[in-house]
Amino acid sequence: MSLVIGVPKEHRYFEYRVGLTPLGVSILSKRGYQCYVETGAGVGSGFPDAEYEHAGARIAYGKDEVFRRADLILKVQRPTQEEVDWMRGDQVVMSFMMLSIASESRVHSFAEKNITTIAYELIENGDGRLPVLYPLSQIGGRMTAQIAARYLQNDKGGKGMLLGGAVSVPPADVVIVGAGVVGTSAAEAFLGMGARVILLDKNMKQLQLAHNHLNSRVTTMVSHDFNLARVCTFADVLVGAIQVPGQRSPQIITREMVRSMRSHSVIIDMSIDQGGCVQTSRPTLHDQPTFVAEDVIHYCVPNVPGVIGRTATHAFLNAAWPYILEVADKGVDAAVEQNPALECGVTFHGRVAT
Repeated sequence: MSLVIGVPKEHRYFEYRVGLTPLGVSILSKRGYQCYVETGAGVGSGFPDAEYEHAGARIAYGKDEVFRRADLILKVQRPTQEEVDWMRGDQVVMSFMMLSIASESRVHSFAEKNITTIAYELIENGDGRLPVLYPLSQIGGRMTAQIAARYLQNDKGGKGMLLGGAVSVPPADVVIVGAGVVGTSAAEAFLGMGARVILLDKNMKQLQLAHNHLNSRVTTMVSHDFNLARVCTFADVLVGAIQVPGQRSPQIITREMVRSMRSHSVIIDMSIDQGGCVQTSRPTLHDQPTFVAEDVIHYCVPNVPGVIGRTATHAFLNAAWPYILEVADKGVDAAVEQNPALECGVTFHGRVAT
């Protein structure tokens, strides 16, 4: 029997990405695989149902149909409990799972149904790079500058500052904690808008790489508690970009540090999808993305790239495609056995958590 691949619509709030493009459907269909795509799944990314049909997919009109039919389910976000309930079991799901912040009941439900889950964010190359997560981290980092610029405006509750300043007026001071992909991409974007940037990390190698990549245009510091407390006192914008693959982010920015910040400063916690690295953070949604705590504006949306569906979908699927194809062609067991990077992404294999 031919492998059946399912692409459901993402039903979480403000998630416009999709798990497979029409081009991906076309390639898989020509290899003999049957693809089912839920109606409207690609609209947020600019792909109408007609494009999927033309590529060889069958359109599913019930929310549960894709989950009941498919052997391999391609998603963006972790399946909801309702979606898990629709699954028949013994299936494979590839998505960004973020199980470190999932409820215990959700985690158990994968095991109870004998579902194999492959977390895109945990697929890791031998050099430690996370190839599928990388483009979305890059996009999220770049978006922080435009977010900060907006919330520094008076009409958004901010200080009334321009990131790059003006003639005779100094630019904003931006502090970025974490010199990984998100932090370095954020620094690049802020520098492009004329801000002064301080980048902190506890890893000297990461700091050196970022320093070189940014042509020495940023000030770098080691993220000791003393330095973190110091920079918080003058930061106009603080970006939290701490990432520990497969684990909750450590809350290294304390409430006391936030309290020391100037009134109407802006915090963007890009670690919120892993629990957040700022003690005063809590998840928000794109329609109400901010709240004020200790007189500081907090922006804590977990799926920041979710609202640029087309760019984000293309970016992450360009990186995920080789792994999707490998699982489809070889089956999950052989694919995982032959590819150590893919093996890193397996969070559940049948009833056994890895």
